[in-house]
This record gives sequence, C-alpha cells and structure tokens, in this order.
Amino acid sequence: MTKPNLVVFYVDSLAASAAFYRDLLDREPAESSPNFVMFPLSGGMGLGLWARHAVEPAVLAGPGGAEVVFAAEDIDAVHRDWSSRGLRIAQPPTDMDFGRTFVALDPDGHRLRVFAPAAAWQSEGRHRPAPNS
Repeated sequence: MTKPNLVVFYVDSLAASAAFYRDLLDREPAESSPNFVMFPLSGGMGLGLWARHAVEPAVLAGPGGAEVVFAAEDIDAVHRDWSSRGLRIAQPPTDMDFGRTFVALDPDGHRLRVFAPAAAWQSEGRHRPAPNS
C-alpha cells in the first residue's frame, strides 16, 4: 500500500515562493535544486514547490483548484499574523458547519485554508451555524 507524503504546487517563481514558504512555515527547505524545493511538514508530509516551466508533462491547470489545510486552535490570531505578513485573504474568518476557518493565497494564488474543527470553537462558547448561513 502506498502512503501519500507530498503535496506539490507548481509555481511561477521558485525563489519567490520558496522565500514565502520559508517565512510562513518558519523553516528551511529539506531539499533544494534549481527547479524544485521541498519543505517538511508534520506527520511525515512535505510541501513541494516545482517551477512550472520545468514540470513534465506540462501543467495545464492553474492555481486555486485545491487547498493545503492547516489546523490551528486560534483562527483569528493566525489570520491577524498572516494578514500582517501581507498574505492575500480570499475568505476572512468565518464560522462554517465544519468549524471556524479562513483562506489565504500564496504568491501564485494557491489556496491556504486554516481551520479549527467545530468541537474546538464550540468549547469556546460559539455555536455551530446553520447550514448555508
């Protein structure tokens, strides 16, 4: 059985994206070559950045069709931190049926969702919103 261990984003500027994620993740890449950089994440996962022009076969899709999701306890604190770093915010902090969440974008427009499961924010006295609210 295979085990997923790497998410790869195709990026226009490898240097700019590597700097962005170095700052955001507060860590150095574990691997680096002229067209690829890989950052280790928790649980044995990794985030790879691959220069779009070097991908084979050629990439047809643009960014934004998927998300990397980060779990956090204090969504509003992470939102303030990421906003102060200049990240573009696609969705401000919002209570949804699965929990509290917001979405930011990286320099290429890839979606970075941060969320706290409903059980976590319900323990803070918030109530689960009705669907489609």
